[in-house]
Parts: sequence; structure tokens; C-alpha cells
Amino acid sequence: MSSIIDLKNLHKVYEIGQIKVPALAGVDLDIREGEYVAIMGPSGSGKSTMMNIIGCLDTPTDGIYRLAGERVDQMTDNELADIRNRRIGFVFQTFNLLPRADAFHNVELPLIYAGISRSQRKEQVESALEKVGLADRMHHKPNELSGGQRQRVAVARALVNNPSLLLADEPTGNLDSRTSYEIMELFGQLYEGGNTIILVTHEEDIAAYSHRVVRLLDGKISSDETQVPRTGENGMFAGKPADEETAS
Repeated sequence: MSSIIDLKNLHKVYEIGQIKVPALAGVDLDIREGEYVAIMGPSGSGKSTMMNIIGCLDTPTDGIYRLAGERVDQMTDNELADIRNRRIGFVFQTFNLLPRADAFHNVELPLIYAGISRSQRKEQVESALEKVGLADRMHHKPNELSGGQRQRVAVARALVNNPSLLLADEPTGNLDSRTSYEIMELFGQLYEGGNTIILVTHEEDIAAYSHRVVRLLDGKISSDETQVPRTGENGMFAGKPADEETAS
């Protein structure tokens, strides 16, 4: 598999008045297509900054960032917005759903921005909701859905453009334990279906669903290890072990 994320000597420094605050201090990271990676670290470690840069929501102060071979660090704001829409799907802790719109229209929104025709939008939205098990809830509004169902709508919205990369920032932070595990098993199914997933979390039991864990400390990578993913309640792996992926 080719690299989808390639970070070389990445630095990020925030300026607060006369004070410079380093957030990333020379990060090198390579993530290949089809990987499922958890990014972990204590508060202030740089994990959120790195996620924002990977998601093209922020730019590095120095260093090189290639997304699927494209030099992202040299792009303009308009180019970054375009690549976010074409290549990246986002899932956030707070769902970010429109309260007065039903599931269908919440998922449809990125396609409207992309100028997709109405007939094509309908096909893609229905497919995305079916993938997350909500084909029978597409006309329900957020207040008519459980927390887990709302997060599934958010996942469907992230998938509807068929992005190269799915970024999840603390996606279980507002969910109870059982619902969190259901969402993580959904991510495992998406990974098995070929999606590249990068997950930011501070919870060890959530990171256990990935097959690679990258830990940050003081703006640098302190460890980068593969692991056998956690086994879900249905007896299936939530993700495919790295050595099994290589063998296949």
C-alpha cells in the first residue's frame, strides 16, 4: 500500500502575544492506505494539533506534509478547503448535526457543497446511511435518535463523499460505554471495508480497537507500535492485525 499521510520534520509554533508556544517539535510519521491508527497523548502533547494539520484545518510552521502524494503544506486556504471536501471525512465528539434537519439532510450537506446532482446525492446518502445501519432512520431528526444513532449519522456524513481518509476526534467522548463499543465496532467494519482511519483518543480501551498506536509527548512521537486489535462482543476482531494485513 502507498502512503496516504507523510509527515517530515513537522513543526507547529503558536504565537500568543510575544510568547511562542511549540505544539509540534519535529514529527516524522508515515501512514499507509488502509491502516487503522490511534493517536494518543496527555493534554498538551500535540495530538490535537497534529490531527488538525492532518485534516487540513491548520498548517505547519515548518516541515513537509504530503496527503496522498500532494504537498499540503504549500496549499492556499481555498486549496485546503477543496482537499478537505474531496479527501477527508471528519467525525467529532459533539456530532455537529443540524437539529432541525433529518438524518438524510444532515448526511446530504457535504454533497450539496460539492455541487453533486440531486439524484446522485440521494443514491450516495442512502448508501452511506445503509453502511452505518440507519437505512430505516433516515427521516428522523437528531432529537428522535439515541446518542449512538446520532454518531452513526455523523459517520455516514463523513463517508458520503467516499473520502480517502476518515479522521475521528474523540468520537466516543459523549457516549456511554456500551454505545462507545458499538461505534468502535462500526469503525472496525469500515476499516475492514478498506477505509483508512485515524483516531484521536485519550482512552486506552478505545485505542485498543486500532492496529497501530502512535503516542505523542511534548510535541514529539514517543512511541509507535502495532498491536492485535481488541475483540468485539460479536467475537470478531474490530480491526485486522498488521501482520495479517501484510500476509494478505
